[in-house]
Amino acid sequence: MKERPTVLYDVPGPRARRRDILYTALFLVALAALIWWVVRSLADKNQLDWAKWAPFFTDSRTWTTYIFPALENTLIAAVLAMAIALPLGALLGIGRLSDHRTVRAAAGTVVEFFRAIPVLILMLFANAAYSEFTDISPETRPLYAVVTGLVLYNASVLAEVVRAGILALPIGQTDAAKAIGMRKGQTMRYVLLPQSVTAMLPALVSQLVVIVKDTALGGAMLGFSELLASVRPMSANYGANTIASFTVVAVIFVALNFALTTFADRLERRLRRAKKSTGAVVGADAVDELARPGEHMGPAHDTK
Repeated sequence: MKERPTVLYDVPGPRARRRDILYTALFLVALAALIWWVVRSLADKNQLDWAKWAPFFTDSRTWTTYIFPALENTLIAAVLAMAIALPLGALLGIGRLSDHRTVRAAAGTVVEFFRAIPVLILMLFANAAYSEFTDISPETRPLYAVVTGLVLYNASVLAEVVRAGILALPIGQTDAAKAIGMRKGQTMRYVLLPQSVTAMLPALVSQLVVIVKDTALGGAMLGFSELLASVRPMSANYGANTIASFTVVAVIFVALNFALTTFADRLERRLRRAKKSTGAVVGADAVDELARPGEHMGPAHDTK
């Protein structure tokens, strides 16, 4: 059966196919050897003994006392950071596209400043600021510091994602909106943002995954009792094996991020199907607003 031509790349010939098969086989052999070496090293150190893993399978107290409360704190910090960083990042990204130089300069300064600072430093600075200038209790202060650091950094990164997604749209979209009398705010709200969401979604999800993982920095440096920080008390107070504890925590992080990316993939497919099923870009609310006389007309359309 003859392969269909493609404009994305040249169809590999017989030699290229044999080379690809050889490289794939070598990679699989190297991967199998690496896995064998890791398992063999753990077995030599008695790290695969059932007694070291049994607390996670036979005793529910391991989960109810340590893992589940820590997982709850991780989810609380991640959800709060996402809920604040997403709209703030959108506002900053739109601000960088403003026609007003003052707004562009202010938004650009905020984005470039906080994007250049490591998120851990932002968390430490926020923790010190809350300790010095607020009455937040020491028990809840790490949560505030972690969320603040995550919001400041990730909102700045998301602002660039939003700006790039909007700029990636054809200029004809903006011209068409102007042609029917839409103001700049209406163009952004009803035309540009809805269309750019699909293009921005992969980058947005990647940054949300980063938010979930970066909550572990608060446990390492601020004493925030998140998921990774539960390893230490489990090992010290309950006698759980350290390697087994880290493995279980890593699996939970993988499951969380996999669930997030899976949801985003389904949402992206749904948005693409919805975009194909209708040619309308402007929603009904926008049409009603545009239908009101005199509100969207420019000076050339004024009637007396």
